[in-house]
Amino acid sequence: MDVLAGLLEGPRARGAFMIRALFDPPWSVRIADEAPLSVMVMVRGTAWIVPEDGMPAQRIRPGDLAIARGPDHYTCAGDPATAPFAEIRPGQRCVPLGGAPPDKYTDLGPRAWGESRDSSVEMLIGTYQLRGELTGRLLDALPPLLVLPGEVWDCPLTPLVADELGKDEPGQDVVLDRLLDLLLIAALRAWFSRPEAAAPAWYVAMGDPVVGRALRLLHDDPAHPWTIADLAAKAGVSRAALARRFTDRVGEPPMTYLTNWRLALAADLLRDGEQTIASIARKVGYGSAFALSGAFKRVYGISPQEHRVRTA
Repeated sequence: MDVLAGLLEGPRARGAFMIRALFDPPWSVRIADEAPLSVMVMVRGTAWIVPEDGMPAQRIRPGDLAIARGPDHYTCAGDPATAPFAEIRPGQRCVPLGGAPPDKYTDLGPRAWGESRDSSVEMLIGTYQLRGELTGRLLDALPPLLVLPGEVWDCPLTPLVADELGKDEPGQDVVLDRLLDLLLIAALRAWFSRPEAAAPAWYVAMGDPVVGRALRLLHDDPAHPWTIADLAAKAGVSRAALARRFTDRVGEPPMTYLTNWRLALAADLLRDGEQTIASIARKVGYGSAFALSGAFKRVYGISPQEHRVRTA
């Protein structure tokens, strides 16, 4: 499993949301939906993204893509000086503000809202509604707001996403979930290749022929009873060489990385609430619920059952 794909697995699959937003100047919408991650692609017109933490506003033009890391609030507007007409709240509820008429931004059909289908500004917006332990590793590697200009972000997925958003067919949510994942992964690859991105160690390590191979083995089958000897043999190096190189590239030894990956995966599976703790233990490489509970409590400070209750 590719590391980026792995970080997007889990409960997030049931927490993605995609829409087409259409506006005419003057327009302004405050985003307070608490979504951990939002992806915005400008199709036509321009927009300003104005963070509320004092960071500079950033402008996006046709072809540009922006990624906003939540739960911090921000405003999308045609002009940074325009006061918001509406606010997007958890559950993707659009609430009018400042005396704006209730139908200022209305439902325009399948996965579209705004002022009219002929509006001069169009944005494609995808949000990930649930933060898990695995996706947290990705979110922590990103700035609060990043913008990829169209000239460095030439992705053929945008027209396909725009086309699929207008459909209302069986399985459409699944199709859009996967397209959103592909869109985000392509954007992250473009972003992490830029010098200002400061790509995280685990991402850079995937390009190492030895460490990358070991990481893929651990991600593909975390339940396997891996040892340093097993990984070294499959990577084609000695145990000492693998341990030294892995620790140097990733920042922690292979077995420590595996333990943390297994427990993060278990934490996300516990959040789902659909599997027993014993079955989750087997899935992530522990022989029993008791064994998982001991390891989980050492790292997270609470039992798997307490984690399940807290994140339900």
